[in-house]
Amino acid sequence: MNPFIEKTIPLIAAFFFGIFTKKVKFLSKDDAPILLKFVLSVSLPALAIQAIYNVDLQLNMLLIPLLAMLIVMVMYGLGHLANVFLKMPKRTFGSFLIGVMIMNSAYALPFFQAIYGAEGLARASLFDFGNSFMIFTFSYYNAIKYGGKEDKSKIEWKKFLMLPPLYAMAIAFIIKFSGYIIPPVAEDFLSLIGSPTVPVVMVSLGLYFEPKLQNLGKAFIAIFIRMVLGLFVGWGISLLFGLEGLTSTVVIVGASLPIGFNTLIFADMEDLDKEFAATMVSISMIIALFSLPLLMYIFR
Repeated sequence: MNPFIEKTIPLIAAFFFGIFTKKVKFLSKDDAPILLKFVLSVSLPALAIQAIYNVDLQLNMLLIPLLAMLIVMVMYGLGHLANVFLKMPKRTFGSFLIGVMIMNSAYALPFFQAIYGAEGLARASLFDFGNSFMIFTFSYYNAIKYGGKEDKSKIEWKKFLMLPPLYAMAIAFIIKFSGYIIPPVAEDFLSLIGSPTVPVVMVSLGLYFEPKLQNLGKAFIAIFIRMVLGLFVGWGISLLFGLEGLTSTVVIVGASLPIGFNTLIFADMEDLDKEFAATMVSISMIIALFSLPLLMYIFR
């Protein structure tokens, strides 16, 4: 069997295992945020420190978070352009707009880690940093703007600044550039703590999977903008900035990621169209389960 396929099959199996555990009531959708909080707060920071420490840092890697932010801004423009023709109600358009802007970078981390190891995870983590910055600032601002609640001024700066992976990357870069050598025992500890990241994320995604049929046509348009036009945006940016190798792969594949879970979270928090948000997130997730490994194989 092709080694690439061998590495992706367990990830897909873990996703469907998550769906299975929900069906037989071993776990529920309510367990998914707890599992993902463990990943975000414990296992992913450990994995990120180890990945950045072991990777050969290159100058073009510093562009990755900035290019992730640029991609979000381009998608913002495309979302507004689409609404010129679709003319959606305000709350539905709010969900639509943040849906095309928010990339589910957590979805990609297990794939990059499993297929490319530390090199892939380090670059994907940098992309996730740029994406997360935009999620908790500009994307969340737009959720507030188009939502049904009265307070239109707040931005989630505190939530962004409290992200554990942010501190993990800062620690990793300090260690890397200081020349400090992490003791083998500490490396083994980081490896142990970070090892659950991949299966826990994929099982959590399975628990979150909950397809609905609300505004199905508009949902597919949002998914087309997010994943198909996003792919071409990422490809164009990669060519424009002369990116090569794994850095190019991360930017191109990252730009075509499915609609992020924060779309659903923000829709609930700010009184946007929650059913429409759930439809977009769930359908794009199942499409990405197959498109993501395919794109990683094509652009490897």
